[in-house]
Parts: sequence; C-alpha cells; structure tokens
Amino acid sequence: MLIDTHSHLNFNAFKNDVFEVIKRTLDNKIWIINVGTNFETSKRAVDITKNYNQGVYAAIGLHPIHLEKTKVDKSEISSEKGCKIQAEEFDYEKYKTLALKNKKVVAIGEIGLDYWNKPKNRERLEIFKKKQKETFIQQIDLAEELNLPVIIHCRTAHDDLLKILNSKFQSSNFKMQGVVHCFTGNWSQAQKFLDMGFYLGFNGIIFKLNLNEIIKKIPNERILIETDCPYLAPPPFQNQRNEPLYLSYIVKRIAEVKGLSNEEVEKITTENAVNLFKLT
Repeated sequence: MLIDTHSHLNFNAFKNDVFEVIKRTLDNKIWIINVGTNFETSKRAVDITKNYNQGVYAAIGLHPIHLEKTKVDKSEISSEKGCKIQAEEFDYEKYKTLALKNKKVVAIGEIGLDYWNKPKNRERLEIFKKKQKETFIQQIDLAEELNLPVIIHCRTAHDDLLKILNSKFQSSNFKMQGVVHCFTGNWSQAQKFLDMGFYLGFNGIIFKLNLNEIIKKIPNERILIETDCPYLAPPPFQNQRNEPLYLSYIVKRIAEVKGLSNEEVEKITTENAVNLFKLT
C-alpha cells in the first residue's frame, strides 16, 4: 500500500472525473490526503471524504498565496483561463468548525510562507511578509488546539519559516508535528526541520531539482511521498495532469537514490504517513 500525503483532487482539474480517479487510486491500494488551499477547496476536500469509509482524507488550510488578490491557474479554479481571485482573511473559528465536523480531517494545511511573487517596493514587501507570518502563526495555533499535524508550504522563505517555528518551539508547552511538503531547501535547512521532529515530503520536483543529497541523508523514519497532483507529474507524464496513481515513480526514484528496494520505500513511507496523520 502507498499513501499520497499531498494531493489536490479537490481542485478544478478533477471536477469532471474525481470519483473515477479516486476509484482507480483505491483499486491500486493507494490512499490519499486531499489538501485545501482556501476555504472553498478545504470544504471540497472534506466533502469528498464523506463518500468513503477508508483511504480518503482531508487537510484544511489557507495557502499564503490566497492572502492576496492573485491570479491562479485553471487547474485550481473554475475559469478556463484563470482569473483574479479576492484575498481571503483567515477565519480561525470557521476553519475550526470545518475540522471538527469531520474526523477525516487529519491535518491543517497547506499553510506556510511563499515569497515567490513578492512586491518590489520595500514597504509593501514588509506588509506582504507580515501578513503571511501572522496567518501562518494563527494556523499553527489552530493545529495545536485541535492536536493535528501541519502540512507546510514553503517557497523561497525557509529561513523566515524556521524562525517562526523556532520561536514557537521555545515555548515549553508547544508540541507540533508535521511535514514540509515538496521540500526544496538545502541540507542545512532540512536538518533544522528534522531536529524539530518534522517530516520532509518529496514529489515530482525531484525530477527537476537535484535533491539527491537530502534524500540520501534524511532518516528513513522522516520521509514522506506525495504527488501534489495535478501538478509536478513525473516522467513520462510531464506537462500532463498528475494523479495519485503516479506515486510509484516517486517511490522508484527514492529507492534508487537511497539504495533501497521499492518495497522497502513503500513500507517506510506508508508507516510514516500512518504514524504522522494517525490514519485508520
């Protein structure tokens, strides 16, 4: 069995065949966690779980890019060309209620920091970063209150994100587990996340970036696999819609890099996912 710890079957890219995709995923003994990026997609992830007794789970959260009025692609939203979407303010109680309504909500995510499309003006940049940091902290607090792990998105912001987590961990009462999904940092940054007890998630990005050093060095008990579908499809499906069924390509590459068998990687990553997200 495999577990795709980060999928987006709740996105527009799967609106016409989501249940067919899930059927072939489950038929191939792959479980999935659908991850929200705003309230709409978080609710959709929760709604999908209601059709299944086992194997389909949800994470809910507000992605940092949704804090600003922004253009998102047609894979996420309904428009064929993508469109400007209004910024969403994080509503703590609204997300808390959504989580408490369904036991299949296994994490708060995806949350974090994303400085990829940052303002060039210094004053606007500071406001931009401050809003992301404050919202990230609010969602960490929600995860702590609900005793749920976090799924962290981090793009060109690892140092700031680590500072926030370090500050939190200095509190004697703070306990948090989670995964830094689609990890793209360096080994020094990876070590800091690992030292705090976090897992690192790997997907099709490993076919685009050289992350071999990190994959080799990461302890087996701290590695997770994911697709981030519909994005980051592995060869030979690049530039096509990704889906959980292609998780086997991630397994094969990690096995090659770590000098393990495919079966060993399957067993290791499945046990890790079950332990972190308390899947039943």
